[in-house]
Amino acid sequence: MSSFLSAEAAALAPYTPGEQPTDAQYLKLNTNENPFPPSPKVLKAISRAELLKLNLYSDPTCARLGDAIAKRYGLRNENVLTGNGSDEVLGFAFRAFCGAGKGVAFADITYGFYQAQTPLFGLDATRIPLREDFSLRVDDYMEFPGTIVIANPNAPTGMAVPRSDIQRLLEADPGRVVIVDEAYVDFGAESCVPLLFRYNNLLVVQTMSKSRSLAGGRVGFALGAAELIADLNRVKYSFNPYNVNRLSLIAGAAAVEDEPYFRSCCAAIVQAREWTAGELSNLGFAVLPSLTNFLFAKSDRISGGALYHKLKEDGILVRWFDADRIRDYVRITVGSMEQMETLIERLSQLLEES
Repeated sequence: MSSFLSAEAAALAPYTPGEQPTDAQYLKLNTNENPFPPSPKVLKAISRAELLKLNLYSDPTCARLGDAIAKRYGLRNENVLTGNGSDEVLGFAFRAFCGAGKGVAFADITYGFYQAQTPLFGLDATRIPLREDFSLRVDDYMEFPGTIVIANPNAPTGMAVPRSDIQRLLEADPGRVVIVDEAYVDFGAESCVPLLFRYNNLLVVQTMSKSRSLAGGRVGFALGAAELIADLNRVKYSFNPYNVNRLSLIAGAAAVEDEPYFRSCCAAIVQAREWTAGELSNLGFAVLPSLTNFLFAKSDRISGGALYHKLKEDGILVRWFDADRIRDYVRITVGSMEQMETLIERLSQLLEES
């Protein structure tokens, strides 16, 4: 930390990403990446001709990608904002819909980016505890007067809230914005996109990092009423007009247009998830019900921290959060069946040794 750092920046508590080793020695089950490559249509779309255009700025309106997303969800381009990953989109939303006299509420155990964003923008944040079973109850948010952010399904728990509950929250106070972060929705949860046709105070945020294999492409998007999207664009054009690079715009559009590949990858991950959850249960793990591409599990035979370190020593990375209420758990990304079989084999050996 330099002597030039402002007091405001010094007070930040940055989000800590999962480990990203630069070599190939690890089986990476720690950052919820998709085990499958991007759609073949993505690889075909990024041609040499497109690479030669990198001397030109990208389209600030992101029109081609916005059109593809709008068509896929039955919306109009004016209902879509694309960003440099969903993190940027969430940042735009925090800046647009929270501020002086308008705080933000989110769960105490959820995506850590929310907590990192609030001091960056000087926001008043309210953390609402999940229930003892880690479920999120919208009744706990009904009286909150500001903006509400719900990761659905939640991370790191993997548990989801029914769409009907989000609907109750929207109807309880039409004067506040409800942001539903659906980063993992494609793996089995109910999307709130159908509610966009009825509620102007709903913003749905999604990403192409998980279900569309574009984590390295950094493509995220928001869906909402035209007025909400205009608000986000106001922030975008005040910060970074060319926020999505040329190649990511092409890759994102091609990925959205390849529906069969998308569905097949999601189905394979769901199948591997269910198999892995069953095998973990057979090994005595407590596994939370997941509708994501990861599992949140604990064993009463070995602590979460010890399990994380032992697996890392064996070349397997999982995610461990040294935090209250979840310290005994590890979050395990669902990879290919071969990867999950390797994990279960090693876990069996570790438990025998312990």
